[in-house]
Amino acid sequence: MNIGIVGLGLMGGSFSKDMKDLDKKSVIYGQDKSSQHLKSSFDLNLIDFKLDDNNISELDLILISVPVDETIKILPKILDKVSNNTIVVDVGSTKSKICKSIANHKNRRQFLAMHPISGTENSGPSSAVAGLYRGITNILCEVDKTDPILLNKVLTILNNLNMKIIYMDPESHDEHISYVSHLSHVTSFILAKTVIEKERNEKNIFDLAGSGFESTVRLAKSSPFMWTPIFLQNKYNLVEALDKYVKNLNDLKTKIINDDQESIISDLNNINRVKKILGGINNKNEK
Repeated sequence: MNIGIVGLGLMGGSFSKDMKDLDKKSVIYGQDKSSQHLKSSFDLNLIDFKLDDNNISELDLILISVPVDETIKILPKILDKVSNNTIVVDVGSTKSKICKSIANHKNRRQFLAMHPISGTENSGPSSAVAGLYRGITNILCEVDKTDPILLNKVLTILNNLNMKIIYMDPESHDEHISYVSHLSHVTSFILAKTVIEKERNEKNIFDLAGSGFESTVRLAKSSPFMWTPIFLQNKYNLVEALDKYVKNLNDLKTKIINDDQESIISDLNNINRVKKILGGINNKNEK
C-alpha cells in the first residue's frame, strides 16, 4: 500500500512502524509542519518520501495525526486533492467538530473518523514505538457515511492489527471520552501544577515524591499543543465532568474536615471496585 501520514509524531510515527511490520512492501509518504520532524522521520526510517501535492493522488490511505484544531483546517483541503480510491482517517481524541467540518464535503464518503485508544505521554518522531496500534480498542464514528469499499480497506488493516472495534456516534464518543480520557489528563496536569506551586516554597518536595505521584502525573508530560485544543473542542462535556469531579473532591474534603472516618472508608471501599472493573476489561482485551 501507498500510505500518507500527516503529522509525524507519536501516533503518526507509530502507525508507520506498525504498517511496515504488517506489509514490508508498504511505502510511507510523510508530511509535518516541522522541518526537523520531517528530517528525523527520514533518519528514523519512518517515511520513505515526502508527501506533497504531486503524489497525494497516488495514495491508498492517508492518516491525519495532528492536533484536533489543525485537523479541522486541513482535512477539507486533503479531501479536495485525493483520488477516488483514497481513504482518509484521523486519530483525533474528539470527533463531533471534526465530523461536522466535512459533513457537506463532496468527498465525505472518503473519510473515516477514528479514535485509537492508545498512546503515551511522549511526542515527536523519536517517541514512535512499534506495536502501539496492536490489540487496542479503536472507536469508529459515522461509518455509514463512509464508502463501504474504502471502509473495508481500513477494517482489514484494523483486523490485522487485532483491534477491538467500537462503533459510536460522534456526540456519544465525546461525552464518554471526556470522562475516561480528557478528565484524566486535566487531573494529572492540575495535580502537577499544585505540587509545582508548593515546590516554590519547599524545594525538597520532589525528593519525597514516590511512585504513586509519578504515575499520577505521568499524563502531565503530554504536549500542551495537543491537549489544549482537545479541552476546548470538547469543553461542554469536559466542564460537566469537571463539575462532578469537583463535587466529589469537595465531598471528600468535608468528610476529612469532619473526621468522618466511617464515611471515608465506605467511599474508598466502593471506589475500590475500579480494580475489578479494570481487571475485567484487561482480561477481555487479552482474549
